[in-house]
Amino acid sequence: MTQLPLTLVTGAGRGIGAAIAMRLARAGAPVICAARSLEACTEVADAIVADGGHAYPAHLDVTDPDNIRAGLVDALGDARAHGPILWLVNNAGIAETAPFLRHGRASGVDIYDKHMRVNFHGARRMIEEFAPAMLEAKRGRIVNIASSAGLQGYPYAAAYVASKHALVGYSRSAARELAKSGVTLNLVCPHYVESPMTDGTVTRIVEKTAKTPEETRAFLAAQNPGGTLISPEEVAEVVWRFASGQENGVIAELLGGKGRVPDAETVRFYEA
Repeated sequence: MTQLPLTLVTGAGRGIGAAIAMRLARAGAPVICAARSLEACTEVADAIVADGGHAYPAHLDVTDPDNIRAGLVDALGDARAHGPILWLVNNAGIAETAPFLRHGRASGVDIYDKHMRVNFHGARRMIEEFAPAMLEAKRGRIVNIASSAGLQGYPYAAAYVASKHALVGYSRSAARELAKSGVTLNLVCPHYVESPMTDGTVTRIVEKTAKTPEETRAFLAAQNPGGTLISPEEVAEVVWRFASGQENGVIAELLGGKGRVPDAETVRFYEA
């Protein structure tokens, strides 16, 4: 198995992040699986090691600037033989819903600020931490997991949509600055994915409507251009394409469809 650069995947304890970590590890990348739940990341890392790969769990809170480096101390120490982190996948994210005029009024929490801290500033801080080493090495790969919510609006999701638009806009600008540096930055923007985040959306809709979980899941799938929910493995395949390729400043919009390796019918690529 070819040894690829040391890779850091945030939000790697479940769902899309876990699928990405496993896919890159199968390709030969040593992977730091980072998230707020060390237990979940340990389970993912153990599964990768059992499959013959190299993986290191890490507790990481992307909203805490002091924790970004401190939370990785043990993992970085264990992974030191693999060199610096040259591949970074920013997947950590949250999604909560509420009418756009009522965000925070009921709970006292500013949900706009909460989403921006995780979905935008979290990714930005990770890039600021690890991109300098990539630029020094004149090689590196950054993949930001955004959402179709970074390309369009959705009702009752203004905070989430705003944070993902911020991430997309930032990434578009950063990719242009990175051009010809040897470091690439690309975006993955899936529509609804079969993931724990979507499970949470289903639960909230069921609580507020007369729909059953099955009806709600079918409704969300029907919102995807391809008519089906996207699998985490499909997202992971696109991340692998960006990590292993030379493209820079590209958006991959995953549409849903046939539930297979993404192709021209299920994913749309265009310049960011």
